[in-house]
Amino acid sequence: MLAEIIAVGSEMLTPHRQDTNSLFLTAGLNDLGVEVGFKTIVGDNPRHLVEAIHNALRRADILIFSGGLGPTEDDLTRECVAEALHLELFTNSDVVIALQERFKARRMEMPPNNLKQAQVLEGAELLMNPNGSAPGQWLETVIRTADGHTHRRLLILLPGPPNELKALFTQEVRPRLADVLPPSFLARRVLRMALIPESTVDARTSPIYRRFTDVETTILAGHGEIQLHFLCAKSTQEEAEDRVDQLVELIEREMGDDIFSSDGESLEEIVLLMLGLRGFTLSVAESCTGGLLSERLTAIPNASRNFLGGAVVYSNDLKVGLCKVPAKLIQQNGAVSPEVARALAEGIRERTKASLGLSITGIAGPSTLDGPDEGKPVGLVYIGLADEEDTQVKRFMIPGDRNRIRLWATQHALEMLRHSLQ
Repeated sequence: MLAEIIAVGSEMLTPHRQDTNSLFLTAGLNDLGVEVGFKTIVGDNPRHLVEAIHNALRRADILIFSGGLGPTEDDLTRECVAEALHLELFTNSDVVIALQERFKARRMEMPPNNLKQAQVLEGAELLMNPNGSAPGQWLETVIRTADGHTHRRLLILLPGPPNELKALFTQEVRPRLADVLPPSFLARRVLRMALIPESTVDARTSPIYRRFTDVETTILAGHGEIQLHFLCAKSTQEEAEDRVDQLVELIEREMGDDIFSSDGESLEEIVLLMLGLRGFTLSVAESCTGGLLSERLTAIPNASRNFLGGAVVYSNDLKVGLCKVPAKLIQQNGAVSPEVARALAEGIRERTKASLGLSITGIAGPSTLDGPDEGKPVGLVYIGLADEEDTQVKRFMIPGDRNRIRLWATQHALEMLRHSLQ
């Protein structure tokens, strides 16, 4: 079964609003064994919306509409579906009563245009909406395509506000879909790798995953990591899981320790898990990243079990005062240097009595115009990692703008820590 999600609303074609409903709907459909083949965003234009409906009817078994069920002139989903399918719209008296009672309970007079929300497609089943004024609609129909064949289609109209859509889908749509869909079970896995080019991952893994034609493989790249998503649909859950496991085992054998997670965990989650398994604590000293590393770690629940905290030592005075970096060391080598990275890692570790001290110092941009760091390139980053026996320092050149340099510096720091803990 193939589905298409049609999000209706001109606001989602601006830089200010995003279609987040489709993410929720995709997850729900996937759980039922339905593949989402298309997502369409259409503005409040009746001609465009009718055209989008015709396109969807040709290529998808299930059409789910999000939005356009309100009382205003630009809420056009009901009318456009009726036009595309050559159906009549009828006013449902039960919905009219429910709308009147809703406004009465709020001691408000109902505007006449709210009666528009009581219009129901010919042959549709109402999906009553306890969280809003616009009911959803469920319509099963048959269309005839240009080749003369008939095809069954299912159209589901849902309101746009996420709290209304999610409740309606969970309580009304999902049980109905489970009753009418053929049985299908999905298995999913996500492998995550840090700081490896997408082309490298694909060159090494594509000869493997291409052999598994019944497993859908997607490669996602961004924020300093590569993700391999695997999805398999079978008639039983065991068969689907077994097929994905076979593929994952071969990929893990090929990529080895480059894979930091086989079940979708983030890099910071894995690092905190490894710290816990070793019984270690961690503290950090951040300069150019300004606390971004600490933010990533503390976003994980119960991080305090192993992450003690740290310091944002942006100025040289704080490097000296909080982490005991010798002022002469900064004067001679500059704050962005392997010597200062080493001293920061050792200093924060000693100050907090942590098992490990991790430091980041670098130039995120713009370049420094005077002092010992003058002439050092934007993107130069040094990361230090200290334990009770030794301190290691690594140099990185990270291209990009300020935000990218800061994010990738934290990614390098976490990956450096992960490899050390292994």
